[in-house]
Amino acid sequence: MAQVTFEEISASDFFYRNRDIAGFTNPSRAIFAAIRELVENSLDAAESLKIPPDIYVRLSFEGEASKETQIYKLRVEDNGIGVPPRHIPSAFGQVLFGSKYKLKQQRGTFGLGGKMAILYGQITTHQPACIMSSNGMSRIYMYKLMIDIQKNRPLILDRKVLLNKEQWRGTIVEFCLEGDYLRAMPKILDYFKQTAMVNPYANLTFVDPKGRLYKFTSVTKDMPKPPKETLPHPYGVDVELLQRLIHITPYKNMPEFLINHFHRVGEKTAQKFLTFSNISPSKNPKKLSHEEIVRLMHMLKKFKEFLPPDASCLSPLGEELLKVGIVKELKPEFVAVHQRRPATYAGHPFIIEVGIAYGGEIPKRSAFLIYRFANRIPLLYDEASDVSVRVINDMNWRRYKAAPDMPIAILVHICSTKVPYKTVGKEFIADRPEVRKEIGNGLREVARQLQHFLTRREHVDRERKRLGVFSKYLPKIAQFSTTLAGKKKLPDIEKLLKSVKKFGGEEEV
Repeated sequence: MAQVTFEEISASDFFYRNRDIAGFTNPSRAIFAAIRELVENSLDAAESLKIPPDIYVRLSFEGEASKETQIYKLRVEDNGIGVPPRHIPSAFGQVLFGSKYKLKQQRGTFGLGGKMAILYGQITTHQPACIMSSNGMSRIYMYKLMIDIQKNRPLILDRKVLLNKEQWRGTIVEFCLEGDYLRAMPKILDYFKQTAMVNPYANLTFVDPKGRLYKFTSVTKDMPKPPKETLPHPYGVDVELLQRLIHITPYKNMPEFLINHFHRVGEKTAQKFLTFSNISPSKNPKKLSHEEIVRLMHMLKKFKEFLPPDASCLSPLGEELLKVGIVKELKPEFVAVHQRRPATYAGHPFIIEVGIAYGGEIPKRSAFLIYRFANRIPLLYDEASDVSVRVINDMNWRRYKAAPDMPIAILVHICSTKVPYKTVGKEFIADRPEVRKEIGNGLREVARQLQHFLTRREHVDRERKRLGVFSKYLPKIAQFSTTLAGKKKLPDIEKLLKSVKKFGGEEEV
């Protein structure tokens, strides 16, 4: 009889065996994912200081790995807050260790991306990563490390403390990885362009393996307000979260427990809820039985008088910055943007921002040019599965005088404390009814503005053609009339042309 062997593996070992879950599916996708994850960490690090990000990325060719792949050295440098020296080894050498587990809007979700990039580099090149960081004070801390995959712990190979004479602040991450840059290049360049579009206050510099410099310069110093950390909303809790809150709470009665551990629960609301759920206000939350905790969770979801989450934990780009970013990168003839009011799904707040651009340097294609973003992250893969694309395809665009073969770009951005990604790779948004509804309403708003622009432009084109006919034939008619009348002086046709312009609205245009 065959024996079954049971064993335990670490988080690093799990992602080592299943790296495709995090987006490292092949050499070209992996090199794109590594750049994306580190750039997004750098953007967060700079924005936490409320300063415009200045990020430098360099990809250097190191040698051939096989016929189809090469070894590259990736270096990402930022001007962010820096990493405290005691946390540097774990922050870059321990999977699922990080600062991304607070309940607020942020680009990172799982505390996984940067470590996964370093882990991928280690398992494909067997070389350590070099990390340098400083908070702008007198010292720079440098670590050379690898990841102990079986134990999910950092292996520190070298550590140095350098004098920071220039008061440099930020973080530098450098490591080697196997990749296919030629195939990944279009996606990488598109990623930088789209990142610059939704972060118009950031300077992004990319040097590719052939030494080509791509620079995306900021056009504004205005930045969106940073998000605030928030508490869980009653509608979004489950039994596990309730048990954790009860375990750590210092409060001895139910009203204080509800007020201090849940979002937008005041004294009156807490009293109403306790009456509704038939729970004694004097009950010590730590003395709730498992059955009472399960019942409490169900009652929290049934109570209809909790206020919806507010948007203080969110940091939308805003209509002005969104418009600036679209004009900067797409250079269109017409732009319309719209920001929806805060909404919720499953107790999680979110805001939808949409934009539509027409003409200018936008190319004509057989379908709309669609840009998708989540928490200011470009989403470049699995477009057909995204809820935004489905909503766009379901709309009747003829009603708004638009067609897929016109030079039109559509932008959809969702920001939330918990973006409803469908996969760990963070490439497309799940089709949630609340999200679908907000995207549809936002698109209809900007589509109406586009319709107004196109209608007005049609009117202008008609009047220009009409004026062209008058301008072409009036001089001939005047010449013929003068000859017919036996006079030498031609009549003044300028006054007539001016009256035609005024009547057709041409002067206003």
